[in-house]
Amino acid sequence: MMAWPTLICGALLVLVGIVGYGTSEVQPPPVTALIPAFFGAALIVCGALAFNDKFRKHVMHLAAMVGLLGALGGFMPLIRQISKTGEFDPTKKSAIAGELMIVVCVVFVGLCVNSFIQARKVRKAKEASGATSATAV
Repeated sequence: MMAWPTLICGALLVLVGIVGYGTSEVQPPPVTALIPAFFGAALIVCGALAFNDKFRKHVMHLAAMVGLLGALGGFMPLIRQISKTGEFDPTKKSAIAGELMIVVCVVFVGLCVNSFIQARKVRKAKEASGATSATAV
């Protein structure tokens, strides 16, 4: 069940956003520093809803989409830095936040894909065993 990994990845993204906002080099910190936290909050909501069997399938697909968009969005501070300065400093705080967001989201999406594959295998096995027992009757 992917509810707990979803909650954990969401909490990690919230932490990245809050730390990025709190340690921003720019004062006052821009709201964009909280973008990882917004993605994390969406994952936390999805993870909480995934405990309900009725919502699990749809919510986990939504969570996978949020994770994919988060991974793509993590590249924005990196692209912005390159376009402004012409070079890339991976140790800049905004770059670190983007890099962490990419890593957390890519790992999460990988876990989701694996979970979807395993769920499909289980469903196919149940269908196959149900079909053979129905024909045996």
